[in-house]
Amino acid sequence: MSESLVDQMNAALSTTIPIAAKMGVTIVEAGRGYAVSSVPAEGNGNHFGVIYAGVQFTVAEVLGGIIALSTFDTAKFFPLVKNLDISYLKMANSDLRAEARLDDETIERIAAEAEANGKSDFTLESDIVDAAGVVVARTRGLYQLRAYPKS
Repeated sequence: MSESLVDQMNAALSTTIPIAAKMGVTIVEAGRGYAVSSVPAEGNGNHFGVIYAGVQFTVAEVLGGIIALSTFDTAKFFPLVKNLDISYLKMANSDLRAEARLDDETIERIAAEAEANGKSDFTLESDIVDAAGVVVARTRGLYQLRAYPKS
């Protein structure tokens, strides 16, 4: 995906999910079947000096929408999150990065199901890593690609 499209996604993120933009969540990379996001530590601390759990949740949760938008026909489909489980493994006190991927076989299944049924569920797993590359949290999200209602 070109840098200008990542810039467009970041601009859209600031209007569609303003709180994510306020946290400093940004899309670093996006393309067919993958997305990478990041969030700074600065301004996202909690009462005992580590990154607030909701910030960690958000940097991973947005990946499902970004992958859907960069992989599927946005004129026909939109993404939504149905569930997201997170396991906090270590205290986070530096900038964070999250990444998720869908393989080609899964992409084809989702596209075919959404075309035929108007929706398709898919699962994304993500590691949230700190600046040293330590996994501080893991997520498993259930997302759905849904067709826009026909007029």
